[in-house]
Amino acid sequence: MRVIGGISVILFALLTSFLSLEAQQTPGEILPVRQITLDNGMRLVILKRPGPPTISFTVQFNVGGVNERLGTTGIAHLLEHMLFKGTTSVGTKNLEAELELYPWMDSAHDSLVEVRASGDSVRALELSERIAQLEDSAAVFIESNEFDHILTRAGARGLNATTTNESTVYFVDLPANRAELWFALEADRMVNPVFREFYSERDVVAEERRMRVEMNPVGALTETHLASAFSVHPYGVPVVGYMADLQVMSRQNVERYYRLYYGPNNAIVGIVGDLDPDQIEAWAREYFAPIPKAELPPAVTAVEPPQEVERRTELEFDAQPQLQISWHVPAGTDPDAPSLAILSSILTGGRTSRLYRRLVLESRVATSVFSSLGPGMRYPQLLQISATPRAPHTTMQIEELIYEELELLIQEGPSDNELERVRNQISAGTVRRIQSNIGLAFQLVESVALFNDWRETFRYSNKLRAVTADDVIRIAETYLNQSNRTVTTLVKTEYPG
Repeated sequence: MRVIGGISVILFALLTSFLSLEAQQTPGEILPVRQITLDNGMRLVILKRPGPPTISFTVQFNVGGVNERLGTTGIAHLLEHMLFKGTTSVGTKNLEAELELYPWMDSAHDSLVEVRASGDSVRALELSERIAQLEDSAAVFIESNEFDHILTRAGARGLNATTTNESTVYFVDLPANRAELWFALEADRMVNPVFREFYSERDVVAEERRMRVEMNPVGALTETHLASAFSVHPYGVPVVGYMADLQVMSRQNVERYYRLYYGPNNAIVGIVGDLDPDQIEAWAREYFAPIPKAELPPAVTAVEPPQEVERRTELEFDAQPQLQISWHVPAGTDPDAPSLAILSSILTGGRTSRLYRRLVLESRVATSVFSSLGPGMRYPQLLQISATPRAPHTTMQIEELIYEELELLIQEGPSDNELERVRNQISAGTVRRIQSNIGLAFQLVESVALFNDWRETFRYSNKLRAVTADDVIRIAETYLNQSNRTVTTLVKTEYPG
């Protein structure tokens, strides 16, 4: 296939047709996407695309951090890990002998939780060693990472998963002639997962928390900031979970949670690549349709109350100072969402953006500055600005310059050049969004999850282009005020002497 500047001729033609559409039309309308819903509620979006003989697969379960409660935080992320451990037929040499050991180690763990609460450290150590010994005994009957090995031998690339505040997504690329293998393996682990190597894997997740949060200044600052910004909504709880919850989480807890909420009626499947849509649909009905429905997670009913006064928090950490500022803004599905995205790009989208130019290039008070919307999209979120001072400058100096620049933006509005720069970034992003099959599969699935319509991911580009200078001013005036603001500063720990 001939290539122009890294983009295939077919892809280039497709992009050209995208960008030439009238504003009232949507690029997605020209894509031959097939969307089906099985009787058990599973939704699939299937897209045949010319190109290499590969297919990208994604499965998104609409279960994430917001669905957890104190006492179970981190359970979705732990489940992400556990679903790579295999099934009753994958990952075991002797299932019966393996399963016989699990009640013993689970009982020892229940005792360990009680003993730790009583403060008996000697007995706690004995029980911890007992659990490790039982897992070593079970390992004799386990074929570790067999799920991964089967797919790798079949030519898989990029096998992985990710857990967010609102979902857990599993994904992989496979040669087109191995597509049926994916259906067989995925259906098997939906129905017959075995949570083997549970306690050692739970330790892996706990270590991940230590590395990402407790020993990482950015992670620690972000966790502190979100907890300060959200007093009620579960966006303030870390997806990785709290250590106190991880240390008491049992295999039974995790399996019960999985059986309750990870059913086909809570799953969206995206399949994009060199495929036969009829064959893909036939395999979906053969392998997935027999899987019974599960419960849906309880609705997230917590509503963050309006913030009426500025919140300020300091975090001491043995690291260089850093700053995070945020304002409460509407959800990513709100009509104001495109204007907020444009505002964020005007502030920090590239070297010519307002804050990067003012803080990093001109005044040189910061080494970096960036902004984002998050931590999720389904519920009212935050517009966040993060910056790192350049010594000997302080976080307070950075704060003052940020507020000055925001006031200028409100008073004068963005220039035509600024809006054109952002529109050019959107056009460039359109190219990137359609280059990757796996990226497109992610977009289609997330669009169905948020809007129940895969086309919305393409309509969004037109909505971004339609944002005016007046929209940006209105958004900044409405939301970026002091009473709606949360500020968290990382202060370097000072040691005596």
